[in-house]
Amino acid sequence: MVNERLRELAFLFLRLGVTAFGGPAAHIGMMEDEVVTRRQWLSRQHFLDLVGATSLIPGPNSTEMTMHIGYERAGWPGLAVAGSLFILPAAVLTGILAWLYVQYGALPAVEPLLVGIKPAVIGIIATAVYRLGTKAVKNWQLALIGLGVLTAAFLGVDEVVALLVGGVLGALLLRVMAGSAAVLLLPFLPGGEVPWLMQGEGETAVSLWSLGAFFLKIGAILYGSGYVLVAYLEGGLVDQLGWLTQAELLDAIAIGQFTPGPVLTTATFVGYIIAGVPGAVVATLGIFLPSFLFVLFLNPLIPKMRQSAWFAAFLDAVNVAAIGLMVAVLINLGQQTFSTWQGIVIALLALVASIRFKVNSAWIVLGGGVVGYLLSLLG
Repeated sequence: MVNERLRELAFLFLRLGVTAFGGPAAHIGMMEDEVVTRRQWLSRQHFLDLVGATSLIPGPNSTEMTMHIGYERAGWPGLAVAGSLFILPAAVLTGILAWLYVQYGALPAVEPLLVGIKPAVIGIIATAVYRLGTKAVKNWQLALIGLGVLTAAFLGVDEVVALLVGGVLGALLLRVMAGSAAVLLLPFLPGGEVPWLMQGEGETAVSLWSLGAFFLKIGAILYGSGYVLVAYLEGGLVDQLGWLTQAELLDAIAIGQFTPGPVLTTATFVGYIIAGVPGAVVATLGIFLPSFLFVLFLNPLIPKMRQSAWFAAFLDAVNVAAIGLMVAVLINLGQQTFSTWQGIVIALLALVASIRFKVNSAWIVLGGGVVGYLLSLLG
């Protein structure tokens, strides 16, 4: 039974690792489609609780969701299989692109492929927001929290701050409305600069130990989306340590955006540039290892949190706050993508295919890439 479940997890998350373009919100949308709508491995409520829980710990949210799903399905072996196979395709592809980059000094042209993938991803995210939002917004109080977090996101408030404040205020509002006067205290980890992350300004000799320690520390404190990684890499690798140039960092970020799977495989590219294949392996292991440990510790606690009136209220508030952040991502991506008629057409087709015909999200992404390329030929 366990072996069969491990095979199911391996097949699903290896496939998602190859086709999951578009960033964390899109990845979570694909997972919701696969494990809630199609396979019914999890209820939509429990899936929402897991989404909220991943937002409270450091690390890449969508990658940690694969680990949570794997743990729910087959214990800690499932966690290891699902998480590793989701990361593996992106890490291998990023490593190959890093080799080409070092050999030829430039990135291959990938823009034609992105023309259709980006708007297709918009359709997938919109479907996930609709499905999860109808479950998360249970009353007017939660709707108010979601709108507040959405507004905070557009005002430039840090994602983690918006999420935690939304969770705490939402829990207080829900419990006060329920007649409770207790006080909820939650730990808070600031998301600003982390001086102790740096190895020392001016250091040029890069050992595998130093490289691994750098990315291990990032993986242990990286809150928010994978895009926050950019700030840490620029401050550490370029400004403080001088291991990369600004141009190399920008190219590494571009590869992280293009490849499927977690954005944090940018670390694979950086590791290869700095120390070859061993550097790529060490950097990848370093940045993802903390997530495996965090999820292994947190997952068994989530059902107990749901049984507590206060933590249940907090989870409900965090869930709807996460939906608010996903809406903000959706709007921001839409503003960037809907500048051409091709993008609008592909996004609408993807939305119809996803909601009306329930087409698998992997086919939507691949189909979007093909249609986008063909439409781009029309000008």
